[in-house]
Amino acid sequence: MVHTGGNGSAASAIFGRAAELARIDGLLGAVRGDGAHVLVLTGEPGAGKSTLVEWAAEQGAARGLQTLRVRGSEAERELALAGLHQLLRPLLGGLDDLPERQRAALRCAFGLDPEGGAPADPLHLCVGVTTLITEAAARQPLLLVVDDLQWLDLGSLDILAFVARRLDGEAAVMLLAAREAGVPGRFDRDFPHLVAGPLGRGDAGLLLNAQPVPPTGRARSQVLQEAAGNPLALIELSRAVARGTGRPGAAQTLPLTRRLEDLFAAELPGLPPESRAALLLVAAAGTSRLADIVNASAGSDVVAALLPAEEAGLLRLEGGQVVLRHPLVRSAVYQAASFAERRAAHLALADAAGAEPDRRAWHLAAGTAGQDAEVADALAETAERARARGGYAAAAAALERAAELTSDPELHAQRLVAASRAAMLAGHPQWAGDLASRIGGLTADPVARAEGELMRGWALGLTLRHQDALAASLHVAESMAGLAPPLGVGALGTAATSAYNAGDPFYGNELLRIGRLIPQEGDPAARVWSETTARPFGDRPQALWQLHRARTLASPDSLADLGFLGATAWVLDETDEAVRILCHATDLLRRAGTAGSNATFTQALALAHAEAGSWGAAQAAAENAYWMAAEAGADNVTLGSLILQATLGAFRGDHQGACARVQEALCGVDLRNSRSLRARYHYALGMAKVVEGDHESAYVELRNTFTHDYRPDPVHYHASLYYLADLAAAAVRAGQTDDARAVLAAARRALGDGLSPRLHAVAERAAALVEESDEAAERHFRAALADPAGDRWPFERALTRLDFGEWLRRHRRSAEARGLLIAALETFRRLDARPWTERAAAELRAAGAAVPQGAEPAAKAELTPQELQIAELAAQGLTNRDIASRLYLSPRTVGYHLHKVFPKLGIKSRAQLRDALSG
Repeated sequence: MVHTGGNGSAASAIFGRAAELARIDGLLGAVRGDGAHVLVLTGEPGAGKSTLVEWAAEQGAARGLQTLRVRGSEAERELALAGLHQLLRPLLGGLDDLPERQRAALRCAFGLDPEGGAPADPLHLCVGVTTLITEAAARQPLLLVVDDLQWLDLGSLDILAFVARRLDGEAAVMLLAAREAGVPGRFDRDFPHLVAGPLGRGDAGLLLNAQPVPPTGRARSQVLQEAAGNPLALIELSRAVARGTGRPGAAQTLPLTRRLEDLFAAELPGLPPESRAALLLVAAAGTSRLADIVNASAGSDVVAALLPAEEAGLLRLEGGQVVLRHPLVRSAVYQAASFAERRAAHLALADAAGAEPDRRAWHLAAGTAGQDAEVADALAETAERARARGGYAAAAAALERAAELTSDPELHAQRLVAASRAAMLAGHPQWAGDLASRIGGLTADPVARAEGELMRGWALGLTLRHQDALAASLHVAESMAGLAPPLGVGALGTAATSAYNAGDPFYGNELLRIGRLIPQEGDPAARVWSETTARPFGDRPQALWQLHRARTLASPDSLADLGFLGATAWVLDETDEAVRILCHATDLLRRAGTAGSNATFTQALALAHAEAGSWGAAQAAAENAYWMAAEAGADNVTLGSLILQATLGAFRGDHQGACARVQEALCGVDLRNSRSLRARYHYALGMAKVVEGDHESAYVELRNTFTHDYRPDPVHYHASLYYLADLAAAAVRAGQTDDARAVLAAARRALGDGLSPRLHAVAERAAALVEESDEAAERHFRAALADPAGDRWPFERALTRLDFGEWLRRHRRSAEARGLLIAALETFRRLDARPWTERAAAELRAAGAAVPQGAEPAAKAELTPQELQIAELAAQGLTNRDIASRLYLSPRTVGYHLHKVFPKLGIKSRAQLRDALSG
């Protein structure tokens, strides 16, 4: 949330504070309207309160408000009225306009009366300050800003509280900022509060990206974990890592800057030695269980030793747990100890963890200064146990440390390869790439070096550097074709993902050429994905057979296979199958608490859900993918998620929010080499313009999904073709049917005969819309609706029914149109596609029919977004535990929401959910 250290305005670099900015904006608006005139902003040290205050001041100035500011100072806390004097200095020239007693009280209080005089009367002083402020506000609206309220002197606090209670109806507002635990009693209850809490994981990742040298690899994950959403901690830890003041990949904690030490552990030096020793055990333990600390303390009274730390506010002892005030307290304690002290603590903890081999191995590793084969082997065994449970992130960390403790170069390289692969499966591209970059200088083994290069290519593929990713992965695929065919075909699968995202048909030809060099045996999932990516509209029956065969042969618990199979099913428009496969993959990741998170799987699932008409589930998955990707530094997924959320927003009628969201996401981003995102970006903007009613702009955006050559080509060889029908619909309303016919004709030549039922329906709807002959148009409409398989894509099917119903009504065939329009209306209502709901209802009335009331979505509209997500998943047959796993909730919470959903929908059982949501 906080600025990055440049000279830009505070408003230009604020992350994750939309709600807070909206509240402050409302406060500023109260100067000229209704609303509270006082707001108390609170948060922990480093939460970014001062940045929000600075933004408020900038906005106030932009709106013509005079801003009066004071910052509390601990050094001036004992000086009577020092804060008030600082705040009111710009107004003191107006003292002579005050009534005599008020003027005298103020002059005496501020030492402006050369003759001294009687002490200021408290009431006259308070009223005088109020009058001075309100009179100034009558001339020019005022913003009173108080930062570090907790350090203001008591006299100033009393008078400001008096003034604050009398601002209603005046052209003045007051914003006060204080540490959460230090809000003075005068402002604790009587005024509205706004808490600046920790940043969400996605916004924390974006803040890291904005730093001059963003942390990468394992350091990035550690910064995010230890900062715990504190903006200042994110910035300071990034700077510490950039300066190289520590090895975050191997250390127990990150190095703290002096500024962070002062904020989070200023009380540490004053603690007794036994308290600091007990705190070090807590910091080194990596667990909050008090029993672990007691077992490692060699009989000393740990609880008594920790009491001074509890009294100092560094921790709490409750329910057998030791809860630190903030994760950075642990870092500060650990960093303050010498290596010998840390080593002794870890060895004591290792001795006490004999029954837990994984914890014991980690503590032994932390207490080892050099390389140690025995400890390295123990960590490798820990990694294997974690991997068997699906804990890929934990496995990667253990293998990385095991490699550092390994003296043999070949074994060191092998462990780095395994660590990089585990980091990949956990969804941490920068970490995987960092691990892979260390392999080349350790071994001459071409296979090991190729595995490292492949991991580097995969990591690049999740950024926007698709060409660099393809250079690495295609080189591995070709060089390993004869030497290590399984590695070669796996690299081909990895390359296919980058080839799809890049969207250049050249890479499709490369995939086919290299694929012919690799023997057919091994990894059918990677092979079918690479072939489908290269030729998505080729021999469809053969592709479906290969997909079924690969699904049969693949391991049900192989994340790599599930990723390739889910992507293949999605490209082939086997959407329901894609949802099943990708749901299984994401469930595998969630079941292991140490698995990490994989943004690529979640984003692919979001796209499949959206196409299948499960928009609530799609929104939830897109939001999850966003924070996972922002945390991991996966720019391709971060942008893709925001584009999908904008598209869903447009479908539901939020055209302004959709445009703002997608334009903000892509500001300053070059998508020339990311054609998949580029096509989806123009589609999202185009559909937002359709909803707005700006059909000319809608056509411009949708037309940009194809080139402007004499024979238009799709910008993306696969994605662009699904936008043909919406392009044609916009063309009709924008008077561009001739141009749209040229695009459709060129697209039909490119498509050939290998169309899915979905794409066949899209092409037929497009043809119907731009067809000049009534007979041919009707034939195309009926062809678009002929295959019942089209119901698997409900929004597209409803659009076709709406278009055909409109066409029939215009041709005076209203009786035939009504059934189509009713079916379209029901689908739009179920999806909450409000703009099309209104259009379908209007068409139905124009066709001489009453709008069916039974299909009104009033009950569904009462559901909150989370209730709707849960209800849609329950309607698909998922249990409470399944839903909880998917949405990162507890089963109890899911049950609670369903308990509220049933009466809102007027149903009594889960069996009725599907009908209630579709009706």
